[in-house]
Amino acid sequence: MSLTLAEVEHIAELARLKLTDEEKEKYRLQLSAILDYVSRLQELDTNDIPPTSSVLPARSVLRQDISRESLTVEEILKNAPEITKNQFRVPPVLE
Repeated sequence: MSLTLAEVEHIAELARLKLTDEEKEKYRLQLSAILDYVSRLQELDTNDIPPTSSVLPARSVLRQDISRESLTVEEILKNAPEITKNQFRVPPVLE
């Protein structure tokens, strides 16, 4: 699929790009080549390929969820710069 110069100018306008005449022709050729390649991919029969298939092995990046004892309130608050009624005291966000 070959793009016209007017189509490239329209795309450049949508992207708010100011292109020289040489750049317009360069991008016209490059975008046309990309569209030709995509049209070739459209010809492939993908009916037997599940939409969630991947070439990478399935693995979990999450750590194992192991129950353990949590910190005490005193341990949590011991490095706080300011504490009020067993809570972190922070400067007001809204006045």
